[in-house]
Amino acid sequence: MKNTILCTNPLIETRLAIMRDKSSSVAAFRRALNECGALMSSTIVSDFPTQEKTIETPLETTSARILARPVTVVAILRAALGFVEGLTAYLPEARIGHLGFFRNEETLQPVSYYQKLPPGMAQDMVIIADPMLATGGSMNLAIDVLKKSGCADNLVLASVIAAPEGIAAVRERHGDIPIYTAAIDRGLNEKGYILPGLGDAGDRQYGT
Repeated sequence: MKNTILCTNPLIETRLAIMRDKSSSVAAFRRALNECGALMSSTIVSDFPTQEKTIETPLETTSARILARPVTVVAILRAALGFVEGLTAYLPEARIGHLGFFRNEETLQPVSYYQKLPPGMAQDMVIIADPMLATGGSMNLAIDVLKKSGCADNLVLASVIAAPEGIAAVRERHGDIPIYTAAIDRGLNEKGYILPGLGDAGDRQYGT
């Protein structure tokens, strides 16, 4: 799918297997989600702009490359919290924003209840994180919020599992934004859950 990047290797696939397994404990699920985020982060930032920096090694002066812009990660509550811990494992200076949405179970549309974003995000590379890209409603709403905050040209999306319907919904409204995911599953059931999926990522993560 255009502009959709699959983050996959045996380490990520092993964590996916743990998360999909309904017999995995809360601790095992949470750890696998965290580690999956960390493993995906190197692929997600691979196209971020870099700049040259002169440094002194113990022996001589040399040049190195570093990220050119700060990074902000925006978590879609609550399922993204553990995922974001992993995504920022190698980005310790990243700022973290939060967007709270809940899904109307009748319409399957997201309803906003909380928003807390760092200032000056237009200067950063911004990763919107949600473990499950299902219908695409929450992700599209998050993109709308962030574009209004000035982040029109510096957004990428990160999910653990995506449904083709969710990808298509985001592509229809925001076709220019890269989507990084560890798996593209078969589709959605009548309740908007991804199949085969892993269930509700928030409930599996917190034992609710």
